Amino acid sequence: MIVPTPTDTVRRSGAIAIARVLCILGVVYVHAWTGLNGEALERLRGTPQETLRWVLMEAMGRSAVPLLGMLSGWLVAGSTRTRNWSDHVRRKARTVLAPMLIWNAIAILLVSGVAWAGLLAAPIPQSWGWLAQEMLILSRNPDINVQMPFLRDLFLCMVAAPLFVRLPSWTLLTVGAVAGAAHIFGLGPPLLMRASILCFFLIGMVARRTDLADRIVAVPLLLASLPYAVLMPTRLAIALHPGIAPQLGATVDLCARFAAALFMWRLAWALVPTRFGSLLRWFEPYAFFLFCAHLILIWLGGPLIGALTGPLGSPLYPLYLIAQPLLMLAAVVAIVQGLRRVAPALTDWLSGGRLGAADQAETRAASNAMAKLRLRASKS
Repeated sequence: MIVPTPTDTVRRSGAIAIARVLCILGVVYVHAWTGLNGEALERLRGTPQETLRWVLMEAMGRSAVPLLGMLSGWLVAGSTRTRNWSDHVRRKARTVLAPMLIWNAIAILLVSGVAWAGLLAAPIPQSWGWLAQEMLILSRNPDINVQMPFLRDLFLCMVAAPLFVRLPSWTLLTVGAVAGAAHIFGLGPPLLMRASILCFFLIGMVARRTDLADRIVAVPLLLASLPYAVLMPTRLAIALHPGIAPQLGATVDLCARFAAALFMWRLAWALVPTRFGSLLRWFEPYAFFLFCAHLILIWLGGPLIGALTGPLGSPLYPLYLIAQPLLMLAAVVAIVQGLRRVAPALTDWLSGGRLGAADQAETRAASNAMAKLRLRASKS
């Protein structure tokens, strides 16, 4: 077993923060505004702009959910508080479930409200059942906040985590393999909307026990990128040939997700002592807020900027596409700063407690530790 030094521990904390920011910026690419419906997007399949969009989704977004799930499992496996089921579930209800419910309500109020006023083409309430599905994600993906099934499934994983931490690694891997098979064959709902989340959550727990995170960072960055560099073009080729068996595509997809997560973790580790890594670390407290808010911002703000650049296929659209995560992040920072002044308690709830005073003090302490690490790296 690898015994980490204090410097390794500080650097690992920084890498986790950087990985979260990179992953959630990647999630924005997955949901980026295109100005087109599904049929119009399908007609543009294989064009340069649609291929650029697909590559950004794959290169940045494909690693997002797997690595976020693995990090969650890794952190849970190392927490002594996980074994106390009632306290653990209470904390996760506060940090995961409550924000999901609040943001889903805000999405219905704002997005459907604007659509009801005739100012936006977006879903509007159709029935009490529709509202229940949008709020609670009972048996299908929501129409507005389509990223929220991750929080829903993550919370269910957290509910089971006190049991998982007591199981041997071979059992966790077996359950993870079953979840991976369910992903390949399109199974999961209504228990899990995305079975792959459970798969990667359990891989993260086993990674904690086997020092996988430390073993990956010992691999040169270029070498760590090779599996994903091979699997991403393969995944693209399969996507461009829909006649290929869906199970084969899903298998390659699952492998590509895993390879992408490992590469993104190695990249985050490499960025820790850099100025760019320091910048990403500064944005980390806003990352969860960005994850929850970005689709509302895309629904409401996307068409406004899109009116200037045009939809997918327009000459200026690639610039808008590439900039969307940064635009969303800038908007979130501005919103959070304003909310902190007028409604700090609401900000705390919307961020799942991640933007409270205690969390900011912890962030400042981590930033000071990162500064010492960069100074040490510059002298060595």
